[in-house]
Amino acid sequence: MLSNEVIFFAGFIAVISMMLLLDLGVFSKTDHEVKFKEAAIWTLVWVAMSVGFYFIIRTHGDLVHGVEDFTGLYHIAEKYAPHLNLIPGNFEESLEIYRQNMATEYITGYLLEYALSIDNIFVIILIFTSFNVAPKYYKKVLFWGVLGAVVMRFVFIFVGSALIQQFSWIIYVFGLLLVYQGGKIFFEKDDDEAIDPGKHPVVKFASKYLPVFPRYVKEHFFVRTKAGKFFFTPLFVVVLIIEFTDLIFAVDSVPAVFAVTKDPYVVFFSNIFAIMGLRSMFFFLSNIVGLFRFLKYGLGVLLVFIGGKMLAHSYLEEIGFKTVYSLYVILGILAVSVLASVLIPEKKEETVRG
Repeated sequence: MLSNEVIFFAGFIAVISMMLLLDLGVFSKTDHEVKFKEAAIWTLVWVAMSVGFYFIIRTHGDLVHGVEDFTGLYHIAEKYAPHLNLIPGNFEESLEIYRQNMATEYITGYLLEYALSIDNIFVIILIFTSFNVAPKYYKKVLFWGVLGAVVMRFVFIFVGSALIQQFSWIIYVFGLLLVYQGGKIFFEKDDDEAIDPGKHPVVKFASKYLPVFPRYVKEHFFVRTKAGKFFFTPLFVVVLIIEFTDLIFAVDSVPAVFAVTKDPYVVFFSNIFAIMGLRSMFFFLSNIVGLFRFLKYGLGVLLVFIGGKMLAHSYLEEIGFKTVYSLYVILGILAVSVLASVLIPEKKEETVRG
């Protein structure tokens, strides 16, 4: 007999897959350059779905783990949310406390993951420009990149959860990693982000182990010559690079959400909705993301805060630090970063006349 987790999880994946196929099959029958209006519409669609899922969790979050009585609720809370003050003998009120906490964890994790995905957009822009990918193929590359990211996040999240449950000290390792990554942002120069196509590790790997065709062949990932030889195209290599990049970002973002919740299903739900929105948000923000020059540093502060929260999680639990406080801090950091970018214009270098 299938467990509630499996049924809920399967339904979630089915809905997400249907939306992706709808986008690719119905609205993207031909390759085309995604304009601002289309990107804005799909961004709103994914944000609306993400917020809608918050209300599902808020009213029926107990269905994820199949909670039916106080004993079941107690065991789930003890495993994933030991800080909750359940009310013995009062199942309904305890269930309400659990649902509210679960929904807050989900929306906080989603917002955190969405914010960190913005940094991913910077890198994806660099990848596309460095490898001279035609704009009309961006959407197709990102579609397959997203599918690969979903699979990798699934493995990363549930393996990470198992490690945290088995070895509690792992959370301190994650915390140190996030503090290091956040601090490193303040010492990186913009020049350090340039991508040399010939020196990229994925390109080196593909050139050594895969038969790669020397040029792009329209939208194709594979090509077969008249002689019958099979080749991967450079566009397929770009997809591999996108996958590799997401794997690197997952090292930051997944542990960050584990600082918000220990429930792997909540981590997965928030991650996937953020990743789904990343593709449309890429086209929505790619032309204006450069205007928010302080956002990158805001993300650095965000990583340091989340890492510090993981390092001090025992103390924070003792003093009753609630998940909603993390939500307020995340919103505050992002708001200050955006406002600073708008209110403090970048100084232009004055040209010296001879």
